[in-house]
Amino acid sequence: MEEDSRVDERGPDRVNLLLLRLVFLLWLAAMPLILTGEGPPPGTLRAKVRLAVAGDTFNFIGWTLGTVVDKLTFPLVAPQRYMDEAARRDFFLDYLRLTAAAQSLSQRIEWLYADPEVSDPAAEAAPLRDTLARYRRELAYRRPIVEAILQEQTASVLYDAGFGALGQVWPPVNDRLTALPTMLVISPRDHIENIFSLSLRHGMDAARREEIEAQVDEAADVSSLVTDIGGLSTYPAMLLEINSLVWLTNVSAHEWTHIYLLPYPLGRDYGSSPDSLTINETVASIVGEEIGWRTMFRYYPALLPAPTPPSAPSEPTAPPQFDFRQEMRRTRIHVDDLLAQGQIAAAERYMEERRQVFVAHGYRIRKLNQAYFAFHGSYANKPGAAGEDPIGPAVLRLRARSPNLHAFVTQIANVTTLAELHELLGEPSAPESTPR
Repeated sequence: MEEDSRVDERGPDRVNLLLLRLVFLLWLAAMPLILTGEGPPPGTLRAKVRLAVAGDTFNFIGWTLGTVVDKLTFPLVAPQRYMDEAARRDFFLDYLRLTAAAQSLSQRIEWLYADPEVSDPAAEAAPLRDTLARYRRELAYRRPIVEAILQEQTASVLYDAGFGALGQVWPPVNDRLTALPTMLVISPRDHIENIFSLSLRHGMDAARREEIEAQVDEAADVSSLVTDIGGLSTYPAMLLEINSLVWLTNVSAHEWTHIYLLPYPLGRDYGSSPDSLTINETVASIVGEEIGWRTMFRYYPALLPAPTPPSAPSEPTAPPQFDFRQEMRRTRIHVDDLLAQGQIAAAERYMEERRQVFVAHGYRIRKLNQAYFAFHGSYANKPGAAGEDPIGPAVLRLRARSPNLHAFVTQIANVTTLAELHELLGEPSAPESTPR
């Protein structure tokens, strides 16, 4: 039966699982150092960047130490072991509702300080702050239980998908719902490539982001972007505090995939080249979406998004609907063409013009530049910022030809270049393309 094949962290193997987690935590002790860069920076770029962000880098050591202590001690209590599936579901959903309430209240407080008609925002916000503090205390109490529930549900689905043996998934799924750092991404101006990235502190306002970007761009003649992220493959993995269950189930499996791939060439070479970065992120996105959907289907079927009904034929005079992904893909393709011709200034003017178009259609993109595409273009499982990058479609073809998800990941884990991907597919390698 299906229940017999699922991972069960509540049984007598719990002590063994704790030992496995401890060993794995020690193995990944250097992870914060790995995550500070994606490939060797050219020249003195690293020094120039660190000077520009002095005091703004994320404290991985402090975060990791505190989180590891919590994660190693919590399973000794593990109250979720005594909940049935209905109780777990209700507990998780209550947590998400409370998260949404806290986020809404925090936004209301910010609005009070921004409203010129509020003469004393501190006084008006005081009762709201008290309520928000109460919400946050309750969230802090519930968070470890919710993390354990999400971990066990994700692990159960991964195990049934073939990623495990002897009743356990390896590496163990280990998540932390947390305020995420921001990410500084740097690309050359003459082509799009993520040559260096660095995690910065959480909660950085737009003014400070603009200041850092201006300093880095001027000092090194590069294109930079300070952007928010949705997850980070530390161990435990960082997941964004959000009230979307679909998002959390997806990102839990996505970040786990990065850790799973570490012993393989694709994981070891992460970021050493544009190819390996894009293949790795695209694989993680595919696993995240498939396992996330299966997790929702197994544990929260009533909350799955309803299928979109077919659209009625529109009137010939009706304006076409703005398709973000297709418009972003079109933008990236034209930018690549301009950069290939050496027209850097023209490409940058075009990106700013296009950014304003996206903003006019409700997409609040603060900055659209080479670094934006270098970051978002590595997630190539869907049309969008990757443009005409052939890696995404090739990875999708391999997934379509694979008998199951585990077989797909097992094959591609040893692939680090587009040429190797074509070879695995039995396809002729394409001529060398414009640098990405």
